[in-house]
Amino acid sequence: MNILILGGGGREHALAWAVKQNPKCDRLIVAPGNAGIAQIAWCAALDILDGAAVVEFCNENTVEMVIIGPEAPLAAGVADAVRAAGILCFGPSAGAAQLEASKAFTKEICDAAGAPTAAWARFTEAEAAKDYIKAQGAPIVVKADGLAAGKGVVVAETEDQALAAIDDMFGGAFGAAGAEVVIEEFMAGEEASFFVLCDGQDALAIGTAQDHKRIGEGDTGPNTGGMGAYSPAPILTEALQEQVMEQIIRPTLAEMARQGMPYSGVLYAGLMIENGQARLVEYNVRFGDPECQALMLRLGAQAFDAIHACAEGRLSEARIDWADDHAMTVVLAAEGYPGSYEKGSVIGGLEDLPEDSCHMMFHAGTTELDGKITASGGRVLNATARGTDLAQARERAYGLVSGVNWPEGIHRRDIGWRALK
Repeated sequence: MNILILGGGGREHALAWAVKQNPKCDRLIVAPGNAGIAQIAWCAALDILDGAAVVEFCNENTVEMVIIGPEAPLAAGVADAVRAAGILCFGPSAGAAQLEASKAFTKEICDAAGAPTAAWARFTEAEAAKDYIKAQGAPIVVKADGLAAGKGVVVAETEDQALAAIDDMFGGAFGAAGAEVVIEEFMAGEEASFFVLCDGQDALAIGTAQDHKRIGEGDTGPNTGGMGAYSPAPILTEALQEQVMEQIIRPTLAEMARQGMPYSGVLYAGLMIENGQARLVEYNVRFGDPECQALMLRLGAQAFDAIHACAEGRLSEARIDWADDHAMTVVLAAEGYPGSYEKGSVIGGLEDLPEDSCHMMFHAGTTELDGKITASGGRVLNATARGTDLAQARERAYGLVSGVNWPEGIHRRDIGWRALK
């Protein structure tokens, strides 16, 4: 099978690596890819937000299946265009992708489905939003309604922080994503990620993980796209996972189908766990990044079998054969991230790192220039490793980090601290 993956980050490198392990894969193309992906697949120049261009590329290159990695092409309707052309596609329609593209849409779906989540209100004007914050008090959560690359959420510990977030969002800090704002009740507890494949009818849980959003150790400092993750998440016990399926996932899928937007693809539920109960923080309509890196290293070749079954609408036949293992990924980012940072610094030592079923350095923001790997993004590398327990996975992941010669890079040294404390 000829397979096209859209995207060029660490998530897409991990997906490409897993797909490449599967004997069903004859030819693998990734657009636009990165320097690491180029070592295992053909990286193509393609506008991944243009559905017609993607379809034309597929027809010209005999692509039989498209896997869409990031949220932006999903929100732009690329999956709709691919399916309309009769090509297998993994990823939800633009209508269903509103579960990530609009915080308010998600809240309305949850209310209609009776899925437990935070109390909320939406605003299109700054003054009304500020009045609501003053009435509610802090802590409180302020979210840009649209897509903001995982950074449009401010957990305000004080009223002043919340009011400043309103000024930022309505002032254009997140572009069109901040034209409407959702303000939510602050939920206490421990956050975890739950991943489910859906084919419009059936749902299959495929893994749990915990991310580390903050830039600083001990979960301090500003939010990022994610500085590391591990899988599985110990707090998401089997009993709790079943509760989430029954109270959150299945009611959401039923409501989406009722509204004429059956969901097909991966559904990533961000959950807040407190006193043995889960509430939904938010949905994402793609694999998390960097959670995907840990999940793919654990799943290996069978990941594509499940994705393929999902795209063909036969998810009821699919099974996940979990090993009793753990995985961790540590993000190496450019100094200054998530603020301004330099591009173009040379990264050494990568060629000497082990690459096997227990060790992988997934590339996120890299470019090859004159035979050297250089940094071209904020989050640049994902040191990912498996072990029989989380402590061994952590030791191996940080062993990969220590082998990288990149003075301009930074990383957190405490990934997994909640589970290992």
